[in-house]
Amino acid sequence: MSRQQRDTVDLDAEREVDLGSAWRRIAARWWLPAGGLVVGAVLGALVALGGGDVYQAKTLMYLGQPFTPGGGSQIVSLQTNPKAVSEIVRSEAAIVKAAHASGLRPGQLRGNVSSAAIVQVGQIASRTLSPLVEIVVRAPTRVQAAKAAASLAQSVTDGIAGYVDNKVTLLEKEIASTKASIDQANERIAEAQEQQKRAAGNSGLSLAERLLIQSNINSTLQFYEARLQDLRADQTEAEQLLSLAQQVERTRVLEPGVGVRTDATSRRNAVGVGALLGLLAGALAAYLCEPFAVRRKERAGA
Repeated sequence: MSRQQRDTVDLDAEREVDLGSAWRRIAARWWLPAGGLVVGAVLGALVALGGGDVYQAKTLMYLGQPFTPGGGSQIVSLQTNPKAVSEIVRSEAAIVKAAHASGLRPGQLRGNVSSAAIVQVGQIASRTLSPLVEIVVRAPTRVQAAKAAASLAQSVTDGIAGYVDNKVTLLEKEIASTKASIDQANERIAEAQEQQKRAAGNSGLSLAERLLIQSNINSTLQFYEARLQDLRADQTEAEQLLSLAQQVERTRVLEPGVGVRTDATSRRNAVGVGALLGLLAGALAAYLCEPFAVRRKERAGA
């Protein structure tokens, strides 16, 4: 057998002996890990109870699904990217703004703000679909948590909704302009009809003059009636696009955040971590006890 093979065998044997020895040491004093487990769990529960209560506010937002200007197809934008919300609510500018709105210090919000996209089980968030997003804020009081959550939601809206807000503004202007044009067309039609009545009742006009006036008035009526029909169609289309922008495309808060009392530290997590640490400490104590016990016996025997 070569030297390399002997070294390999020896190392493996030593490793097996060490592991077996460690297990025997721990098993011989099993009450130490068991006691550590119990003590750690109790200490974890006490830490959770002593941590006090805080308030948590959850704001549910719909990011909106933007479409092309004509409403024909979806487009990819900040609204369809849930990562945008996470980056905005954790940005220093949004934190400072929320702190000012809620009366907190920025340091009290850092680390106490989170966001998550709400998707169905097994569904993968897509950049072509606008999900629901939940913004969670933890603060010392109910009012501060709610105000901070509202401020962060507004920061998200300001950051991602520019395209749709501009679209809504343009559509509202277009509808107002179309209504004004419709009013003007109706006025011209009313004037033409009034001229038609006066011409028909004017006995001082010759037949040729009456026919000429009637022909001009009829042309005017036909033009403005056709224009009125086109304007009403344009108005209907613009109103439908405006409804789409307001109800589907626009970012909005579905459920505002309301401060609810919650534990500052999760009791379940605190108990679990404490029990694990206690178990490890007890196992380590059981492993290290044997050398001291052996020395003690040797001294007693001497």
